[in-house]
Amino acid sequence: MTSNYNPQRIRNLFSSGNLFKLSRSKIQAFLDCPRCFYLDRRCGTGQPPGYPFTLNSAVDALLKNEFDSYRAAGKPHPLMIEHGIDAIPFVHPDLDEWRQNFKGLQYMHEPSNFIITGAIDDLWVNSAGELIVVDYKATSTTKEITLNEEYRKSYKNQMEIYQWLLRRKGFQVSKTGYFVYCNGDSSREQFGDRLEFSITVLPYEGDDSWIEPTLMDIRKCLEAEKIPSPLEKCDFCQYWAAVKNHIDNESEV
Repeated sequence: MTSNYNPQRIRNLFSSGNLFKLSRSKIQAFLDCPRCFYLDRRCGTGQPPGYPFTLNSAVDALLKNEFDSYRAAGKPHPLMIEHGIDAIPFVHPDLDEWRQNFKGLQYMHEPSNFIITGAIDDLWVNSAGELIVVDYKATSTTKEITLNEEYRKSYKNQMEIYQWLLRRKGFQVSKTGYFVYCNGDSSREQFGDRLEFSITVLPYEGDDSWIEPTLMDIRKCLEAEKIPSPLEKCDFCQYWAAVKNHIDNESEV
């Protein structure tokens, strides 16, 4: 929770007929719960923010710095060589902007009247000239790193949105992207002022065919005058249902 959290705002709200900026994370928010998404983007009442993942951000910055050194040299990173990936880091004058939150890649999707945005971690390019979307992740677990966990479906959606954005901007994009997973080792007997990571590179073949229909569903949702029904799978919806139940029971006493 942040100290300056305001549960009600008037900025960045949807208004029918006007251009509306829709980020990759807000598309995921709609997929997670249309009701919470509507309350946020139409009514101005968003979910309370979580704590920032500062350690993850540090790993992200270090990886970008490391890959940027190979980008400047025009050489493949050792991880690419180790995993037999035919690629080198991609060079583009707008790359730094594409990586920035609140800027990122942007594309005007005329059928929905949305400006779709997303901030990428990295791009590689293969010998066929196809761009490869790369996403950095950090965790600490003794389990095998895979993409099979239910919550990691959102990671796959994230990569597919980036692939879709790049294709709409005229780039040739490989179906295969990569997750570079850094796993912190917590099994050492002593900390010694060092946190050591093992790195796993996971390929993922994206399919962005769901994105355009979803954008139209989002448009329909935001234009509706009725708030969507609560979802049983949404923790926020269930919390507020429980709160309302307690308040209703108290008022009857």
